[in-house]
Amino acid sequence: MWISDQWKDYTVVDTSDGEKLELWGKYSLVRPDPQVIWKSEKKDPLWRRADARYQRSRSGGGSWNENRLPESWTVGYRDLTFQIKPMGFKHTGLFPEQAANWDWFRSLIEGAKRPIRVLNLFAYTGGATVAAAKSGASVCHVDASKGMVAAAKENARLSGLADAPIRYIVDDCKKFIEREIRRGSQYDGIIIDPPSYGRGPTGEVWKIEESIDDFVALTARVLSEKPLFYLLNSYTTGLSASTMKYIVGLRISDKFGGKIEADELGLPVKNSGYALPCGSSVRVCF
Repeated sequence: MWISDQWKDYTVVDTSDGEKLELWGKYSLVRPDPQVIWKSEKKDPLWRRADARYQRSRSGGGSWNENRLPESWTVGYRDLTFQIKPMGFKHTGLFPEQAANWDWFRSLIEGAKRPIRVLNLFAYTGGATVAAAKSGASVCHVDASKGMVAAAKENARLSGLADAPIRYIVDDCKKFIEREIRRGSQYDGIIIDPPSYGRGPTGEVWKIEESIDDFVALTARVLSEKPLFYLLNSYTTGLSASTMKYIVGLRISDKFGGKIEADELGLPVKNSGYALPCGSSVRVCF
């Protein structure tokens, strides 16, 4: 398991009965987590006095209750700064388990000793974008949500990257890749962080189990002749790391070579000493 254990401003304090208790800076949150199928005694007093709790509704969705949070605040990781903002569907605008992946590709970018072009697809609020840009890469950031792209620009500004070579695109990722193929564009690093299910800006439907194989094959056509890395993430519990590795192996490694690895991502849980699983990733280092 690749564990993101270098956070100073974020902690998973405890987990039990479908929920996790977290500290985001000085604010404590309780949020649902489908991986937490165990039940342990909630001894930590923060369970009872958390600043906010997200509770699911039986009819779908949910809401923030007992909310004593500001509209937004910031947390830092290494030399990066991110805006945290409670949103719908229990989100906060950041996936802290991805820090292990940021550290991995940052070391590759910094060690390349050449200009690196990175494509970040389904790029959300730009955690990976600012990490890559901070290490000197030029980045193309693509997401179908105008609001998420605006949040990514704010994260870049907070991290001192307002003038960095980042290109922000609001578009359906598949359509964007198809246009880049026609243009002859190429990238040395590709990051893909797709949702399990989603819709593009004009109603395009994405279901990861049905779409990911064709999509990975499509991205192979914009990898440069001398690629640096390839990264695929999945939060879909029914899609194993080994399955994702098989796809990336067929579509990427068989063509470009490189060292391919797949594993779960995890976050350390302070009160238990165990690691909370948080999805999986496939990495290729060329």
